[in-house]
Amino acid sequence: MKITIERAALLKALGHVQSVVERRNTIPILSNVLLEASAAKGGAGKLALTATDMDVAFVETVAAEIAKPGSATVQAHTLYEIVRKLPEGAQVGLEWSAEKGQVALRAGRSSFGLAALPADDFPKMAAGELPHAFEIGAGDLKTLIDKTRFAISTEETRYYLNGIYLHAASSNGVKVLRAVATDGHRLARIEMPLPEGAENIPGVILPRKTVMELRKLIDEAQGAVQVTLSDTRVRFAFGEAVLVSKLIDGAFPDYERVIPSGNDKAMEVDRRLFAAAVDRVATISTEKSRAVKLALSKNLLTLTANSPDAGTASEEIEIAYQGAALEIGFNARYLLDIAEQLEGENAAFKMADAASPTILGDSADASALYVLMPMRV
Repeated sequence: MKITIERAALLKALGHVQSVVERRNTIPILSNVLLEASAAKGGAGKLALTATDMDVAFVETVAAEIAKPGSATVQAHTLYEIVRKLPEGAQVGLEWSAEKGQVALRAGRSSFGLAALPADDFPKMAAGELPHAFEIGAGDLKTLIDKTRFAISTEETRYYLNGIYLHAASSNGVKVLRAVATDGHRLARIEMPLPEGAENIPGVILPRKTVMELRKLIDEAQGAVQVTLSDTRVRFAFGEAVLVSKLIDGAFPDYERVIPSGNDKAMEVDRRLFAAAVDRVATISTEKSRAVKLALSKNLLTLTANSPDAGTASEEIEIAYQGAALEIGFNARYLLDIAEQLEGENAAFKMADAASPTILGDSADASALYVLMPMRV
């Protein structure tokens, strides 16, 4: 293998690919990126870069001058750091020597000999048969992820909650694509019109790492993302970049049972004023629980927090509320996480009592719904 490639193109691709690679690996080949050069007529060709951790695989293809087709693997993070530190506009030459067991990298007066492992040893993560295919706009996919990922559980024992549940559903007689995440304390649900071809998709759980890698790619994506999936695998294609991932093998709980239907106490509050007040009052609460108490009376909300070490805090906000007086406590961090997702001017609360789940929504967007468990304060 012998190629020449622009630094900027190589750096961009390596930036995407190397983030899949775990920093610590017991299997040396998984620390490497696979470089596969294929030539076209006239010396122009493509370089495909692949990285995997055996659960997620990422492939990106970039244009390069191919003097000699071939393949090799080198340490992903090392290669990324070298290319990152090369001067802008540099032409990077890569040449694999089987005799030396190294990939030579040259750019201007800089040269490196990088330890390499045989390309044949690099694991291939087959996507297998993916019977379901649909397109989704990059902006829509971004919305599904951003409005739910904060609620993904980090508790490894409940592995089936360690991702976003993506499935086809029906809402008021309309078919929708719905994303749900929960950690047992809060639940986030967002939906959008069902894309063509997604009618019969199985309900799948996208792992947290896959969600995070996918989110990084979306900002640079143009147009539609091609999604293909089966019960066990999912594939996202963005032009020259492809992300393939295993799905979480487990049953997502029946989240509909968690969403209360009889909450009769409705409150509307300016979202920004509410978030700022919660943030201020929570400064005094202990770091572990971050508990804030909401006392509701007619058109008035009083936020309070206290700590044996730091003291007390309270703040009043005008609200739209006509129900009976109510006191209810929440984790301040959870309230702020949800407030960040809302886009309308007002946050809408539906409550029952101090011990029952509360529904939070966006006054301007009925497609997003959040459920938050109260806490004792």
